[in-house]
Amino acid sequence: MTEPIRCTWAGMSDPMYLAYHDKEWGRPLKGDDAVFERVSLEAFQSGLSWLTILRKRENFRAAFDGFSIAKVAAYTEEDVERLLGDAGIIRNRAKIEAAVANARAALDLPGGLSELVWRHADPDAPAPRTMADVPAVTPGSKALAKELKKHGFTFVGPTTAYALMQAIGLVNDHLEDCIARTW
Repeated sequence: MTEPIRCTWAGMSDPMYLAYHDKEWGRPLKGDDAVFERVSLEAFQSGLSWLTILRKRENFRAAFDGFSIAKVAAYTEEDVERLLGDAGIIRNRAKIEAAVANARAALDLPGGLSELVWRHADPDAPAPRTMADVPAVTPGSKALAKELKKHGFTFVGPTTAYALMQAIGLVNDHLEDCIARTW
């Protein structure tokens, strides 16, 4: 029996990565707190492997009060110091402060964060045949990053915005023959 075809980035060695690829990445995710979690984790991932973030995701959820926008927006400098001391997460001051600032910005969004992000969905993007067909940045991710920054978000450049778009299903970048392409 042959192995199912998967996107090459999923690898075959880590069950957590395979499960994320097969059951989560690219599937539509909505809701302000859920999208805020992903915006935050994509920022924390910057410069690191996504597998590192996956392995620490439950620690992040505990440390950041389940990524409740209202709770994180109320964080003080004391909370930032607490997070800097938490070995279960990525202890990067700029990224932690960005998560707090982004929660505060999300509170002020008319219609909410999920609605703003989903305005940039591109469900008709062509299915990539190879990983070379998957862009790192698109006009849509540039527009999303620009709009988020306009509302006060930080650590959300076009590449991070595109990774978010892929992760939460605004685009379906599973390869054409990938088992997770159709859900």
